[in-house]
Amino acid sequence: MNGASREALAAARERLDALTDSTSVDATSLADELAAVTALLDREVSLRRVLTDPAQAGEAKAELAGRILGGQVSGTTADLVSGMVRSRWSQSRDLVDALEELADLADLTAAQKSGTLDDVEDELFRFGRIVSSNTELRAALTNRAAGASAKGELLRSLLGGRAKATTERLVTRLVTAPRGRSLEAGLESLSKLAAERRDRMVAVVTSAVPLSDTQKQRLGAALAKLYGRPMHLNLDVDPEVLGGIRVQVGDEIINGSIADRLEDASRRLAS
Repeated sequence: MNGASREALAAARERLDALTDSTSVDATSLADELAAVTALLDREVSLRRVLTDPAQAGEAKAELAGRILGGQVSGTTADLVSGMVRSRWSQSRDLVDALEELADLADLTAAQKSGTLDDVEDELFRFGRIVSSNTELRAALTNRAAGASAKGELLRSLLGGRAKATTERLVTRLVTAPRGRSLEAGLESLSKLAAERRDRMVAVVTSAVPLSDTQKQRLGAALAKLYGRPMHLNLDVDPEVLGGIRVQVGDEIINGSIADRLEDASRRLAS
């Protein structure tokens, strides 16, 4: 997203945060309804274009959204969507992308309130690693000929009773309605949203051998000081990693041993 759409999304996220801060709002139900509106506008291209037409008055578009959604979703969801269509969007699909992101954030907020957000972060990361290393599973989950119900059943057999409910909901929604995203890109996006919900950056740490608790604490502390924000470590083991460790934070990739990296971090902090 760029320009007007970024501003519109930021405003919508602020409204979502205000809603989910209220104990009277069920964040999980809100996520379901936002996902349903996402699916509706993804299908109905003409409606989506009308609701994002810059030539139309924002209030008129909000009233139209209210009439369409009235009785279909809660007043809270209808009001949130109406507020979004009052905003200006650079492209009509940006509105749908924003609704999808809000649905994911609402689910992650529910996990945060229940104290399971850390588990959800880790499970999303682990599932992404499983998918990337299992071509048969990836093919089954991305097979366009397979129906959503079949994919949902497969995910229930894999995640049901093993992962948190929020993880299962997020992954199921991604797999059954990818909206043009690759599975890997979708899982990465969800992981970033989960970390952001905790106001932390994510470091993907791949080491030749499992790190000890002390090493994890030292690495996490050094990275947090280096980047100026709390850091969540997603840990993976790959015996073929050169130099003992590989750290990726956003687009930055750091190779080398833990000691080398910590020493470099200390030098940069001292300079």
